[in-house]
Formats: sequence, structure tokens, C-alpha cells
Amino acid sequence: MPAIPPAPAVPTGAARTARRPRLLFVTDLAYPARGRRYCDEDIGLTARLRADFDLALCHPRDAAALMDGFDAVVVRNSGPVLHYQDAHDAFRTEASARGVRVYNPVHGRGDMAGKQYLLDLTAAGYPVIPTVDRFAHLDRLPAAETYAVKPKAGADSIGLRFLPYGELAGLDELDVPDPRDGSDHGGGGTLLVQPRVDFVHEVSFYFVDDRFQYALYAPDPGQRWVLEPYEATEDDVRFARRFIDWNTLDHGIQRVDACRTRDGGLLLVELEDLNPYLSLDRVPEPVRDRFVTDLTESLHAFLAV
Repeated sequence: MPAIPPAPAVPTGAARTARRPRLLFVTDLAYPARGRRYCDEDIGLTARLRADFDLALCHPRDAAALMDGFDAVVVRNSGPVLHYQDAHDAFRTEASARGVRVYNPVHGRGDMAGKQYLLDLTAAGYPVIPTVDRFAHLDRLPAAETYAVKPKAGADSIGLRFLPYGELAGLDELDVPDPRDGSDHGGGGTLLVQPRVDFVHEVSFYFVDDRFQYALYAPDPGQRWVLEPYEATEDDVRFARRFIDWNTLDHGIQRVDACRTRDGGLLLVELEDLNPYLSLDRVPEPVRDRFVTDLTESLHAFLAV
């Protein structure tokens, strides 16, 4: 009869209590995003992150109820919060009250706080598509054949319209304050107005913390999510980094969306700091590997703060 192997040693002290960090990964795997596969991206990303973390996935509506017992909540492809605004607000409130770490941190100044940043950046002279939210300020916009009108709380092109200048006068929402906004931003309404820019293409720059990862662009302006790798110049990255620096997030994933104008310049379209889709399937494997490595390091550093 073969010898019975000795019983494994019982861990003591630090070895007994050591465990891997636990992350609650918030995603809406069923969200029907146009031109994107939320589920594929988040399934692939969590499969890689499991090398360093114990992970559980949940729908954004369930995050507040499930976040206890995790070291951090990672918000990823959770879809526009307009579809679950009450649950999102409750999650943020509960996370703050309980001291739960949320990645990206909830003090971002970009899209996670609404579209006010487009007005702030316009007023501060940043290279952004000029934006106003008051009828009295329409004359501050450059002349254009049509104007983009979008809700301040919009996302994923929800509520986007294009109107000629003559029809802007009928937009009562330009001077009706948002009742959810307790701040004083000068009496603006619930809509934003921008000139419709004749651009060559849209280009997106992806960052983990302050580290530039890659860029993708849509060669056809009519197909926003048909993306190809883009060789960003030093000037391009410098442009994008201005908005990363302005946002002051020490940790997190951010996407800077811009349009290339006919004169060759760049203008900010959107600063996504809540749940930016990453289009990881559009980048080469070495780039994807570096992104996962940097994200893993960022999460460990975030948990160590």
C-alpha cells in the first residue's frame, strides 16, 4: 500500500489571512449598444483581470445591494445612467456613505457629472466645440448651417437633434433650469446647443490614470463605431492630455473623443470618465496586453491608497 502523504500544513498568521482583492464589476451585458458588443468586451476583460483579483459581475441596478464585502466596485460598460437614474444615484449615495471605493472615482468632472463641462471648457478657452445652454448666448456660437441640440444629461446620442438657427428660438428648455441641478451655473436650461462641425473624422484617445494607451479613429464620419487604429502624434496626445489633467482623476479609465476639423485641428467632443467603451477588439494584442497590465497596476494602486 502506498504511503499516505502527510496532511498539508495549516497556514498561520499572515499566511492564513492573506487573500486576493475582491472586485464587484458593474456591467450591463445585455445592453444593445449600437455598433458595440458590451458583453464581449467585459467578459474578455474580466477573464484577464481574474489573474490578480477575485471578481463578481452584476447589473448596475444591483450594485448598491451587492457592494458590501468587496474591496472596490469597478464600473465598466454599464450603459447610459438615464435608463436607471434612481438606482445610479442611490448607488453613489450609498457608496459614499459606506466608504466603498468606486473605480472610476465618482468625483470626475467629465460625463459622469453631466455635460456642464462642455460649457466650463468653452468659457475657459479650451479647444472644444463651442457650447451654450441659454437662448441669450446663442450669438456666441459661430455661424453654421445647422446646430446640434442635446440634453445636458444625455448619453449615447439620446435626444440628439440637428436644427437650423431659425428653429432654436422655439426651444423653451434653453431657459428652463434642470430641477436636479442645485448649483448655479448662470441660469442655463436643460439643453446644450453647438454648431454642427464639418469634420474629417472622429478620433478617440484612451488613458489609464495619466498613461496614454492607444488611439482609434472612424475614417467614415457616418459610422462612428467602425474604428481603426490611429497613429497619434505627440501633438495629438498633448491635446488629449490637457483634458485628462483638467479632470484631476488620479485613477481610472478615460476616453477623450475629438473631431479632426478641415483645417487639421482637434476639438473636444466628449470627455468620457464614467464607463467609456474601450473597443479593445480593435487594437493589436500587444496593445491590449499593455492596457490590461496598466489597468491591473492602476487597480492595485487604487486599492492601496
